[in-house]
Amino acid sequence: MLASIKVDYVIIGHSERREIFNEDNKLLAQKVDVCLMNKVRPIFCCGEPLHIRENESQDQYVTQQIMEGLFHLESEQLANFAIAYEPIWAIGTGKTATAQQAQEMQAHIRSVFADKYGKSLSESISILYGGSVKANNAKEIFEKPDVDGGLVGGASLVASEFAAIIKALK
Repeated sequence: MLASIKVDYVIIGHSERREIFNEDNKLLAQKVDVCLMNKVRPIFCCGEPLHIRENESQDQYVTQQIMEGLFHLESEQLANFAIAYEPIWAIGTGKTATAQQAQEMQAHIRSVFADKYGKSLSESISILYGGSVKANNAKEIFEKPDVDGGLVGGASLVASEFAAIIKALK
């Protein structure tokens, strides 16, 4: 249906789908496959809940999401792919990840792809940050070397806020 109305991108594995609808990595892998078969580019979301962050096991948690959701793909299928790191604990909770926390996880995600597919592919993948991007934190987050952009939620509903986020990308 999405391809028939010329949708170019679709979000797969958003935290709310994972949490509320119990979408697991196996199902998300199938959704990615359907997107690719229909020439719709998936934006694959990954991220950890608060208890995982507090236990300092976020790297392993996110690695497992990526491995189970995407590592069945060939490198050609991942060309021009987008990953969105969204720390669940920083979405709508009032807690915000620091720019350094975003950078650390996004560098880790890039290294996971480099280990499996090589450095060239890992550098071609866009890794977006999606944990409560706002006008007041966007510039600092977007300046980090492994942050390629943002997956903006609620802030996109306020024109002035969204315009400031877009300006922060420059």
